[in-house]
Order: sequence, then C-alpha cells, then structure tokens
Amino acid sequence: MVGTKTRPSLLYMVKQVELVVRSHLDELVKPAGITALQYTALTVLERHDGLSAAQLARDSFVTAQSMADLVRSLESRGLIRRERNPHNRRELLILLTDAARELLAEVAGPVRELEERMVRELTAHQEEQFRRALSKAWHALS
Repeated sequence: MVGTKTRPSLLYMVKQVELVVRSHLDELVKPAGITALQYTALTVLERHDGLSAAQLARDSFVTAQSMADLVRSLESRGLIRRERNPHNRRELLILLTDAARELLAEVAGPVRELEERMVRELTAHQEEQFRRALSKAWHALS
C-alpha cells in the first residue's frame, strides 16, 4: 500500500543503538587515548582478568586478528601485560595493569552518565526488563 510504513526490524534497531553508543563511547574515551574497542577489552579484563587472547576476542566481540592488534597496542601503552599460563605454558594470559585500572576509573563516571542517558526515559522496572530482554536475546543467539 502506498503511504504505509513498516516499522524497522529489531535487528536494525539494535544496530542503531550499538552504533550511536559506540560513537559516544569513542568520544568519551578519546581523551584517555583509547578507542571504544580498546575500552571494551579493558572492561572485559576488569571483570575477568587473565584471559587468553582468543577468549578476550570472543568476549570483546572482535576477530582474533583484530584482538592481536589491539593487544599489541594496549601492551605498548602499558595498559595490559602478558604472562605465561602456569597450567599451559604455551598460552599467554592477558592481565590489566594498574595504569589500566586508573584509566578505567577516570572514565567510569562519564561512561555511567552515557548509560544513564540511554535509559533516562525508562522507569527502573522498564530498565530491568530491558536488561533481561537483551540478555535473553544474546543467549538465544549464542
């Protein structure tokens, strides 16, 4: 029918949110000298320090090649260090440095404000439902 508009797909809407969040996040962390992707990897390590590069890549939603470049960059900046896995000497584990923890603390407030801005028009109950819905959607596709 002419003039009838269909609503955008959920996949399109999720991608729109991702792109706008990433753009804002890039601007927030740029003064700290990192990118949104680097920030994501650092926050993954903040929650689960001592991951392999492969696991960090999976948890950060990037390819292994992208993670290799990212790890080199973060290591050269002194934000991470690599140590041999005591249980598998061939594997290197990636760990946060104190400098990375300080950087994350510096940007925590602005990042929290961005998240609050994103859900500002939701009630506390709606925000919790949103979190649960996103988690269920992620698990359904994982």
